[in-house]
Amino acid sequence: MTQLSILNGIYSETLPDIRVSYPKNLVPVPLQQTASAGYLRAAEGITKKGTGPGDDRGGINWNGAHYRVMGSKFVSIDENGVVTEIDDVGNGGYVTLDYSFDYLGITSNEDLFLYNGAVVTQVTDPDLGTVLDHIWVDGYFMTTDGEFLIVTDIADPFSVNPVKYGSSEADPDPIKAIHNEPYALNRYTVEIFDNVGGTGFPFSRVEGAQVQHGSVGTHSCCVFLDTIVFVGGGRNESISVWLVDKGNSQKLATREIDIILSEYSEELLAKILVEARIDKGHESIYIHLPDKTLVYDASASRMLQQQVWYILSSAKTGTGEYRGRSLVYIFGDWWVGDSQSHGVGVLDETRSEHWGEGVEWDFNTTLIYQDGNSAIFHELELMALANSDSESGQYTVSTQYSSDGESYSNPIAITTAIPTGRNKNLTWLAQGSMKNWRIQRFFGTSDSKLSFLRLEARMEALNV
Repeated sequence: MTQLSILNGIYSETLPDIRVSYPKNLVPVPLQQTASAGYLRAAEGITKKGTGPGDDRGGINWNGAHYRVMGSKFVSIDENGVVTEIDDVGNGGYVTLDYSFDYLGITSNEDLFLYNGAVVTQVTDPDLGTVLDHIWVDGYFMTTDGEFLIVTDIADPFSVNPVKYGSSEADPDPIKAIHNEPYALNRYTVEIFDNVGGTGFPFSRVEGAQVQHGSVGTHSCCVFLDTIVFVGGGRNESISVWLVDKGNSQKLATREIDIILSEYSEELLAKILVEARIDKGHESIYIHLPDKTLVYDASASRMLQQQVWYILSSAKTGTGEYRGRSLVYIFGDWWVGDSQSHGVGVLDETRSEHWGEGVEWDFNTTLIYQDGNSAIFHELELMALANSDSESGQYTVSTQYSSDGESYSNPIAITTAIPTGRNKNLTWLAQGSMKNWRIQRFFGTSDSKLSFLRLEARMEALNV
């Protein structure tokens, strides 16, 4: 038997090109064991816990409480999913939430609101101007209007002194977001600032720390492992995924990720959400696109010494938007909002459905090649692991193959042949032949919550 790689695969398209195929709704997990170097684990489902007053726009854990903006309402959510409206903060796209010792700041509808645990108050000082983004840093709430960096008074966060304006001056590109130390994420550059005090703007740009790539939008970036990850690029270059590393930029995207991002307009990418999740040995970046979510796993990439990506989707077939947004870890669970309804829920390891609806998973193998020889496929065996309470005959797992990476054979399904118990060795016999090479594809639905450990093929090479 010959082992075939399953952590990622390939496919083709109308152009004479080979593309990388990332697993969908399956998480690559590095694991040095005798079966393989890693396996594909079923991604978590999403279980609904409650309903809010509008679409989810962002969430945060502040002082052990769960807060979100849903529609125009700022709300709190208890551990049972009960949503309580607190105040109105205006409509718009994604919000920014960050906190000081005394206040939770909310950027919504280009305004800044501060919540003290009892009431929400808008900062109405006319010197504040338009607020696209904000952070709390060194005692100040710092905001940007796209041109300037503005800080509130250190003794009164509702007051702004117009002489305490700063700017990102190394390049005339507009400021898209601010994060961390702080970092000013412009459209084509990133600049790092340091608190130097003084009577004017208290932050000064760190000379020599400018990064020659910037963020395409306000929420297309996030804090990740004490630094910044963003979707964007430099002048006169295509959009990619970057990490700021000690004043330099490190590319996280593969060629395939670059190709995927190139399929969207800059105007659309400027509205996406990028967020981080650190959980159970995974250090993940979620890039929420309109028809899928791309996930990068930094820890798996280090272990496998290659960039590890996978795809999340809430579609029943094919691709479709992933309906989990604004990850917040609280009450011992990861809470998310629904991008297509007013729901709020939790990521659920025991299920694979999203908001009660089934989804599809799939993965491709890499190129199967026998030194240019033709071959007969006598048997394919897929080693899988199911929940301990799984029953016989519940699932349908299908496979099909392609000799050109674009068109596939009719799928062959296994249903009632699946045995009871955790070990699911799925076997397909008489799987045809190949002339030079082939790709094998496997797919199923969330009814079959399976993890896949190893794929083997019994082939007979034909010297022709």
